[in-house]
Amino acid sequence: MIEIKVPELAESITEGTISQWLINIGDKVTKGDSVVELETDKVNIELNAEYSGVVTKLLKETGDIVEVGDVIAIIEENTAAGATPAVPTAAAPEKTEEVKTVNQHSNQPEPELPKAASPIASPAARKLARELGIDLTQVSSRDPLGRIRPDDVKAYTPTPAVKEEPKVEKSSPKPAVQQIDEEFDKPVERVKMSRRRQTIAKRLVEVQHTAAMLTTFNEVDMSAVMDLRNKRKDAFFEKHGVRLGFMSFFTKAVVSALKQFPLLNAEIQGDELILKKFYDIGIAVAAPEGLVVPVVRGANQKNFAEIEQEISNLGKKARDNALTLNDLQGGTFTITNGGVFGSLMSTPILNSPQVGILGMHKIQTRPIAIDNERMENRPMMYIALSYDHRIVDGKEAVSFLVAVKELLEDPHSLLLEG
Repeated sequence: MIEIKVPELAESITEGTISQWLINIGDKVTKGDSVVELETDKVNIELNAEYSGVVTKLLKETGDIVEVGDVIAIIEENTAAGATPAVPTAAAPEKTEEVKTVNQHSNQPEPELPKAASPIASPAARKLARELGIDLTQVSSRDPLGRIRPDDVKAYTPTPAVKEEPKVEKSSPKPAVQQIDEEFDKPVERVKMSRRRQTIAKRLVEVQHTAAMLTTFNEVDMSAVMDLRNKRKDAFFEKHGVRLGFMSFFTKAVVSALKQFPLLNAEIQGDELILKKFYDIGIAVAAPEGLVVPVVRGANQKNFAEIEQEISNLGKKARDNALTLNDLQGGTFTITNGGVFGSLMSTPILNSPQVGILGMHKIQTRPIAIDNERMENRPMMYIALSYDHRIVDGKEAVSFLVAVKELLEDPHSLLLEG
């Protein structure tokens, strides 16, 4: 008998929620096969079998919260699917009966048991398939190793007979949404928050209770950055294979300003300040299950192309729900861009334990006074710096933001830095 336990996940993660079982009782699994998808506070993780055998017990259900070290399933070694386990004969009838019971509930004949093994697929692919009502066993993989990815699910075209079933499933829950809720006495829909959304909510509230958060604003004339970008974007793409965006300019400007004002690249631990001599910049991304902040590590050592490539890769992983714990840990300062959604101005909330976050906003053409006699329409962006006033004074915060503004309005100085 082999116990499948929840392994050590990460230093800051001690528990998770079972998002989906990828095996059933009676399935034959091979060492390395994915057995369960676990949703943690930060990412979804697939746990793999460390031994080969047949699944005899699932000790936890979908939606259960499990902690590191918990036993969640039992497998028997050297046992073929549907056969009597080779260990303690007294337990054999119970195991065999348990498999038969599952078959009866699932209305599947016993010969189909070996086919019940779940295909190898990424968590993002499984999530997408659930949302679209697609059976992963019908999806073809273009991966040489046979792993199904989100693009394979999107490319799947069901037969007309298969299409009818999801339509019935999607329409059947609708009457439940229209039920009268006792609290509101009106039609509502109650949806349980995902574990990640609950964590996001908890941490955003915590940071406002534990930090003395304040926000200062400025505006940037984006003319020079836009002119430089327009002149060089084609050659940049041809040389590096990645598009030149605004984020690399902002990342470079932030790193330069952090070097001038190191308290914004610090954190508080008890009665000590930890002044960080490295620059791992978090880039806030709106992922399907909520806001995530993957980290561009060693941003001070990267050139524009490397920063753009890293941000592009992290953004794609976020959209595919494929970020790893390492992608999300250890940032020293965060940049968030509400402008992509049309935000003109906002007050970003700190990403604890960081003490500074820069908010970018929509570029909007506005009339600007050039001098006492001239007005010109310029592409302007409001920028906001939220900071922890416990260690960062107003003068330093305002000076930091002015430094970012001046660097962006003279982007050639950033190019000289690499």
